[in-house]
Amino acid sequence: MSRTTALCTLLTAVLVGALAAPAAAPGKGATDQPQLSSRSAPILTIDGLRFRDLDRNGALTPYEDWRLLPEYRADDLIRRMTLVQKAGLLVHGTLPATETGYDRQQLGTLIGARHVNTFITRLALAPEALATANNTVQEVAEEANLGIPAVISSDPRNGFSVTEGQTVGGVGTTAMPDAIGWAATGNPALTRQLADIVRQEYRAVGITEGLSPQADLATEPRWTRVNGTFGSDPRTARRHVQAYVSGLQHGDDGLGPHSVATVTKHWVGYGAQDNGYDSHYYYGRYATFPGNNFAAHIVPFTGAFEAETAGIMPTYSILRNLVVRGHRVEQVGAGFNSFLLKNLLRGRYGFDGVIVSDWAITGDCPQACRDNRPPAFFVGPWGAGMPWGVENLTVVQRFARAINAGVDQIGGSNEPRNVTQAVNAGLISNARVNEAARRVLIQKFQLGLFENPYVDPAAAARLSGNPRFQAVGDRAQAASLTLLTNRKRTLPARAGRTVYLSGVSPQAAQTAGLKVTSDPAKADLAIVRLADPRSGTGTLGLTFTGTEPDYQAFRRAVAAGVPTVAVPKLDRPLVLTNVVDRASAVLADYGVSDDVLLATVLGQRTPGGRLPFELPSSQVAADRQLEDVPDDSSAPLFRRGHGLSYR
Repeated sequence: MSRTTALCTLLTAVLVGALAAPAAAPGKGATDQPQLSSRSAPILTIDGLRFRDLDRNGALTPYEDWRLLPEYRADDLIRRMTLVQKAGLLVHGTLPATETGYDRQQLGTLIGARHVNTFITRLALAPEALATANNTVQEVAEEANLGIPAVISSDPRNGFSVTEGQTVGGVGTTAMPDAIGWAATGNPALTRQLADIVRQEYRAVGITEGLSPQADLATEPRWTRVNGTFGSDPRTARRHVQAYVSGLQHGDDGLGPHSVATVTKHWVGYGAQDNGYDSHYYYGRYATFPGNNFAAHIVPFTGAFEAETAGIMPTYSILRNLVVRGHRVEQVGAGFNSFLLKNLLRGRYGFDGVIVSDWAITGDCPQACRDNRPPAFFVGPWGAGMPWGVENLTVVQRFARAINAGVDQIGGSNEPRNVTQAVNAGLISNARVNEAARRVLIQKFQLGLFENPYVDPAAAARLSGNPRFQAVGDRAQAASLTLLTNRKRTLPARAGRTVYLSGVSPQAAQTAGLKVTSDPAKADLAIVRLADPRSGTGTLGLTFTGTEPDYQAFRRAVAAGVPTVAVPKLDRPLVLTNVVDRASAVLADYGVSDDVLLATVLGQRTPGGRLPFELPSSQVAADRQLEDVPDDSSAPLFRRGHGLSYR
């Protein structure tokens, strides 16, 4: 805390103690009565204004006074908290899900006994049910000592890709392309509009923090998280990251009561994974920079800084043998790396928000974990643990190492006792705990949760996925579709044709005015979706081997002599050499509904996408490119920016 801030805080406390109704602090303190919602805490009325009595002492405590700046309110609240209560702010737990909501008894333990009040939700429920469940979390939080409201976070839930631990299946949300498709549209203004829709849907169901955007630069084509990025070009990714943060946070000047806090990830260099390996696994714990291109991987994050992103999540990865401005980066994961977090992130780039570690960096990874590889899930009988570079430390020591390195919240932990044990052992100072707790509390105040933590489930049902929102989502899907080839003007196709389909709903085709046959020999057009083959060892292969069921359907259609439209989903830069040489047209997608796809095939919509990365011509070329350098494979099949039109 600066000397000026400390003096202002002391003055505020004196004024509050001297006056029955504390004077509003100067600056950005609220002046208009905000909406209040309360289930158990009394409402105080002072000079015609209303306040929630969260500590139930019958008087207006400074942290309850919405007229004061969030910083002042946070300072007052921290002074009233025990170490155990503050420790609860330094973990980002997981809500105990049931089939229909959350386990209230477990919530009582987490919130009431352990004082945890930041959580990720992985529930995939209809909006009304999700809003009701999240209200339950706030009810339990309100009943706890001091009544600190919960921040509820989520991984992305509006795209078409669902990967456990990375995204959540959307139920009743507006369907949009995956983030890589937003980049394919080439339209940051559309990205901001889509992010604003996400913001409204999240707030409607009680989600106030998004564990997104993914500002990683997609320089390694074999890496399986490319679809969450904004592509391989640093400047393009920067513009889309900035637009995303601005849309989700409802502006580019920080958080307010209508914002969803963004946690931009993964600081920094995650897109340069050694051989494209997944750093959820021990064997994939390194990112590497053989092209000396680390600086380019920082560029997309500067867009997030410009838009005042609320949070940053460090990468799991160890940046192998990296030297930055003469400093040799310590060989530990970024969540334990004080140079990356203090010197670079907070120092050089001036970030002062909350640093949230990626999930389970303090967990154990025994030998069975270290031997584990895809396609086996990274969570096993040992639980989950990605403590790269500090495997031999205890859990408490890892907590101390991460927090002292600059992490404010340990992601995926429900155990704040690890913080208190580290403090009691002299591994973390009380001052560092207060610093981290203050950052977390300030954002809760900025988000308006101390005044209005509850949502209207019926309103959530009306808002989420409404026709106006979905029209924008559909427009984005079509705008991202990338026409790679179009022999003899196969597309657009005329209506009324008989089609052979694979991966496309027959009902959707019939609704679009097409006749459907299961025999490609009887069709005069085939439309075949192709998923990422994830071939070869470790599921890193980008090439269709011929064993994939969807590729076999593609070959049957081609063999029958029917003009075939291949629709590969570009979760990564796939090798499409043995698709392009057979298909009459190749229309790549990044997440598209059958309705939008068919409307585009029939010319009712126009594909508008451009490749957000190059497509290698072979697996060998992909294997030989440099992990940290964008678009550098030899003789690419298609270069970044390629995309045809119907005109």
